[in-house]
Amino acid sequence: MARILLAGESWVSQATHYKGFDSFTSVTFHSGADDYIASLAREGITVEHRYAHDVPERFPADVGAMSAYDVIILSDIGANSFLLPQDTWLGGRPSTNRLKNLAEWVRGGGGLMMAGGYLSFQGFQARANFARSPIAEVLPVLMFDFDDRVEVPEGALPTLDAPDHAIGQAWQQGPPALLGYNRVLPKPEAQVVARVNGDVLIATGEEVDEILAG
Repeated sequence: MARILLAGESWVSQATHYKGFDSFTSVTFHSGADDYIASLAREGITVEHRYAHDVPERFPADVGAMSAYDVIILSDIGANSFLLPQDTWLGGRPSTNRLKNLAEWVRGGGGLMMAGGYLSFQGFQARANFARSPIAEVLPVLMFDFDDRVEVPEGALPTLDAPDHAIGQAWQQGPPALLGYNRVLPKPEAQVVARVNGDVLIATGEEVDEILAG
């Protein structure tokens, strides 16, 4: 059974409430991964969810720690959360480059997945900033060096390029319309599984294909 670590896909919101002369603030926590984790649980797959606010301090620091997992998923969380732990950001001290280590782990056979989002790939105002990070070399797609969002409020239906691929075979129901996605380009060696509006939606590389096959 695959051991999966999901990093990101959560956020904390602060709201200010104005009631006449007075105002007050409230803080709420949100997880966007609950349905995804529950759907995998129905298939007997357990996902360890590392919330976004825990990533700077609790994401595996080295290849050895990452080797506890078969697949690591990054979802809607930018490069800074991996590159700026408190030792570096607050203490001004050197720390291990976890994205370099993550790339090394992938080259050693680990399965890396990046899901789209406002802080995925380059993301909103290019703040995710993975295009110039070490993991750019091990993803199956090429990223732009600018805001890569494509907003489609009218909805866009994905299409399968590779129905015989393991992901395509698991796509038993029709896909939902997407309201937005990150625009990327497939690397020559990538397998494009699905597209939306002619753009790459799902692409896999050698390591992911081996995990799905085995």
